[in-house]
Amino acid sequence: MNQEKIGKFIAELRKEKNMTQQELADKISVTDRAISNWENGRRLPDYSLLKDLSKELNISINELLSGERLSEKVLKQKADENIIKYSELINFKSMKYGIIGMCIIFIILVLISTYKDISPAPLVSLICAYNSVTFISRYKLNNEKSNLVSGVMFAITMVLNTIAFIIK
Repeated sequence: MNQEKIGKFIAELRKEKNMTQQELADKISVTDRAISNWENGRRLPDYSLLKDLSKELNISINELLSGERLSEKVLKQKADENIIKYSELINFKSMKYGIIGMCIIFIILVLISTYKDISPAPLVSLICAYNSVTFISRYKLNNEKSNLVSGVMFAITMVLNTIAFIIK
């Protein structure tokens, strides 16, 4: 799911209807800032807003999630793809809270290991493994090579750190 493409599509449709961001926001009960975030590709509309937003823009939910108008021929194919991609996106967004929590726990454990004079190597390996899975999941979701590279680098770091800990 391409957030930037969807955002540009929302902006294009809003402008075709001669609406400001504030006017669209008022019609679907969100802030103009939310509309701005969507149109700039920073965020996607929450799934609870898809029906109202697509109704206001006179498009189907599938067209909204595809970021383009769809012919009847490709509508079903895109519908199936969009359902899968959107559910993956929801799962991915929930991962961000896990990442934040893991970072906080990591900092606490490193401080404790420093205070108690214990090697933090196993903790670093754990964090690298988690980050590796996270970045590779991001790559599967949006095919950005930077996420794949980051995931592989975290995996290599985890393996090397684990080997160094075992050898010592």
